[in-house]
Amino acid sequence: MITILSKIFISRKDEKDRRGAYGILCSIVGICLNFFLFVIKFIAGYISGSVAITADAFNNLSDAGSSFVALLGFWFAGRDPDAEHPFGHGRYEYIAGFIVSIAILLMGFELLKSSVLKIFHPVDVDTGWFSFIALIISILVKIYMTFYNNHIGKKINSSAMLAVARDSLSDVAATFIVLLSVIILRYTGVNLDGYGGVIVAFFIMYAGYEAARDTIDPLLGLPPDPEFVKQVEDIVMSHEMILGIHDLIVHDYGPDQRMISLHAEVPGDKNMFEVHDLIDHVEHELKEVLNCESVIHMDPVRIDDEKADVVRAYVLRKIKYEMDERISIHDFRMAECEGHNNLMFDVVVPYDVKLKEKEIRRRIEEIVSEITNKDLEIDDTECEDMKYRAVVDVDRCEVR
Repeated sequence: MITILSKIFISRKDEKDRRGAYGILCSIVGICLNFFLFVIKFIAGYISGSVAITADAFNNLSDAGSSFVALLGFWFAGRDPDAEHPFGHGRYEYIAGFIVSIAILLMGFELLKSSVLKIFHPVDVDTGWFSFIALIISILVKIYMTFYNNHIGKKINSSAMLAVARDSLSDVAATFIVLLSVIILRYTGVNLDGYGGVIVAFFIMYAGYEAARDTIDPLLGLPPDPEFVKQVEDIVMSHEMILGIHDLIVHDYGPDQRMISLHAEVPGDKNMFEVHDLIDHVEHELKEVLNCESVIHMDPVRIDDEKADVVRAYVLRKIKYEMDERISIHDFRMAECEGHNNLMFDVVVPYDVKLKEKEIRRRIEEIVSEITNKDLEIDDTECEDMKYRAVVDVDRCEVR
């Protein structure tokens, strides 16, 4: 059904509009299917007197409401940037997914309370054929919804739709448990209706928790996708004049709405206008290939200073040996002063190194302060006891 409808309503739209159109279409289909399931299961629950079936019915009603919220999220997210929101409205989709997850959690909690009451105060349940038919139809419909939401969610990279897919899958399991409790009651007389409702409630709440986690994380800020980072590195480093990159930051303003900033190391002896032209070219290339805005800061590097290279290599070895092998440094500069040399650089430390920034800086300053020209094997007898001082900025990174 989704395939047929997408050919009718989506196929002629451009790539940017297609994503929102898919989300809106799937949300509308979700509203219709969930409301249909609510009606037939509510009737089945009313006729049979089953709290588990009624609970499952209201679960579908909450799913219909969640699909409506997701529809609003896709609609708002598709709006163009404006004066109040210069980076677009893509995060509305994350907000919509979070609202969906809260609705799922609240519904699960309410169903848990009513089901526990039925355990202590059970009522007779009618196990007529209408209940069986309604539950089987619900399972089949939810399996279909799981597949199409998962497929389209991956296709358009939508956390909201993937959350709906997980919720639909949990609904399959929950409805199957309700069906099983009805079968047991029909053929054994053992009333497990309240217990079935409790299990359904836990399925619902777990789905809500998973959905909340997946929508809160991008709102708080996640490390960039390693594959995306690799693509950025490959594009930037494909230019011979760029010697290295660091301090890559990816700003996520919604699915497929990213802005990046990075530092590019370039030879310090090159013409400034020539390097600036190259940086402009790289920024346009990133926009064309990865569809992201970018800001690149130029870091000039002295490539003919053998003494600085020796000092840099020695400092890095000492820091790795005495602190952590995964630490790296960049933006290394050396300023010769009277009686000492200032070593200015950034140090990149993994998040799982449980030292505060102040402590990391202090330890590196101690390491550098102990270095002399004699240690470096620099042939400078007049300055054999030259001291070094560190001026350090600390950056954190994810270990990949």
